[in-house]
Amino acid sequence: MAFPDFQPGSVWLVGAGPGDPGLLTLLALHALRQADHIVYDALVDERILDMANPAAVKEFAGKRGGRPSPAQEDISLRLVELGRQGLRVLRLKAGDPFVFGRGGEEALALVAAGLPFRVVPGITAGLAGPAYAGIPATHRTANQAVILVTGQSAGDGPDWAALAATKAPLILYMAWRGLGSIAAALIEGGLAADTAVAVICDATTPRQKVMTSTLATCAQDLADSGLAPPAIIVIGAIAELRGTLDWLGVASHG
Repeated sequence: MAFPDFQPGSVWLVGAGPGDPGLLTLLALHALRQADHIVYDALVDERILDMANPAAVKEFAGKRGGRPSPAQEDISLRLVELGRQGLRVLRLKAGDPFVFGRGGEEALALVAAGLPFRVVPGITAGLAGPAYAGIPATHRTANQAVILVTGQSAGDGPDWAALAATKAPLILYMAWRGLGSIAAALIEGGLAADTAVAVICDATTPRQKVMTSTLATCAQDLADSGLAPPAIIVIGAIAELRGTLDWLGVASHG
């Protein structure tokens, strides 16, 4: 199988997927084996880093909420700097680079610097996490749309009332700390208090844990659960299907 050349002086923005190394794409694996320098996120699984070219330099550039983290501008400038050194630069991002991964910002910086780049999509945790929890993102009798939304924003944040009005299931990224206020806003916007909620922690990894609840009680249930982020949160009728479709739970007890 022929893969595109990873040329010196170019930067590849690569999605590492949600955690399970088996969900890595072949093109992402090719990039890992060819890269000279890897700039990787906090949520990239160590088992994926172990697949990299042994001679590659691995540079951590993780961003975690509430902890000291490198500024996005500094990360983008670092990619430009490494590319200008004539290296094969791999920016390894958890999930998909263009789904709440700030890959677009980094790509714009590379364009401004005149550096060639390639985007290698990855499986986003917002779809893989629910799937590993037995929750289909779409189900013909439950929904005709699904909305991926961030719980954090550089601006005013999502319009929760407008999202509630769609009645479409919501899949939330980076919403751990704001879940209580989000749930309240969705109820105020018209969603029923007993709307199903599922919180999927460490999605697709051996550490994955899932909590099920409702909009009315999810914030307190989460506080009492002992769970910790990172997490994907599913709100809507699709979350009810976990009770029937928890294939991973069945397999682990089989």
